[in-house]
Order: sequence, then C-alpha cells, then structure tokens
Amino acid sequence: MPWRSLVVLSILLSVSSLPPGPAAEASGYTLVFQRSKGALPSGHRRWLLQVRRAGQTLASWTAVSGTRQAQTSDRRWSPGNGAPLPVGTYNVGRPERWEGSWWIDLNPRFSTTRSALGIHTCLPGSGCICLPSRADTEAVARWINKTGLSRLQVLN
Repeated sequence: MPWRSLVVLSILLSVSSLPPGPAAEASGYTLVFQRSKGALPSGHRRWLLQVRRAGQTLASWTAVSGTRQAQTSDRRWSPGNGAPLPVGTYNVGRPERWEGSWWIDLNPRFSTTRSALGIHTCLPGSGCICLPSRADTEAVARWINKTGLSRLQVLN
C-alpha cells in the first residue's frame, strides 16, 4: 500500500504550493474598515483599516474616507459628493501599480450608484479608502498578495 501514501503525499504537496486565493477567505482573513476617534493633523476624520483573522487584529493603518465637510452626506446613492465609503461588504481586487503607489479595486456586494471605489494613497480623501502614507499602501498590498484576502467589511 505504499502507492497510496505517495498519492496522498503528492496531493498534499500540490495543494500546499497553490497561490493564495479563495482558501485565504475561507481561512478567515478579512479587511475591516471603521471610523475611529479623533482627527488627523490635517483635520480629516480618522478611520482605521485592519487585517483581521479569527477576531484578532493582525495589522492596522490610519486612513481617511470622505472629505471633511461630507462625513454625514449620503454614502450610498450620491456619487461624487465626497462622502465616506458606504457601509457593507466588498470584494477586494488584486493590487495594481498606480501613480507610484498602488490601486486596490473595491466592488460593493450591494446595490449602490457609487463607482470607482478603491484603496489608494491620497490626502485629502474623497470617497475611497485613502491611506496618507505610500508605505502603508504598500503594506496593505503586501498583505493582500500574501494572504489572498478578497473581502472588505465597512462597519460604520
């Protein structure tokens, strides 16, 4: 029966060499985005983008979403008004090089007229998840590429 052991070993080795993908979502990696207390020195409301797994925060970055004056604007149905990202679940795209940093596409899993949503380096913010630091955007892109994470939850 040694041939069965070889087959099992071969299957295990081929699965372990697969790049991250849907299995990463099944393993529980997710991005969580939520308002935080306070403001940045620029006056923009502080938000947090976090990588979580099994209820534990593994990494966290300060971010911005929406302009200072549009924090209470309609977040779901008014594109172009500078409102923060709408609450809900999003599919996360693969990081792409963009303007010396990264663009990470966000596709809502709910109905909205908002479009062209993503995670990228910017300040001041508009309606995306804006990371003021290119190093932070690079770190988020590495986490996504490393874990294959494909889901974002905007909580508030």
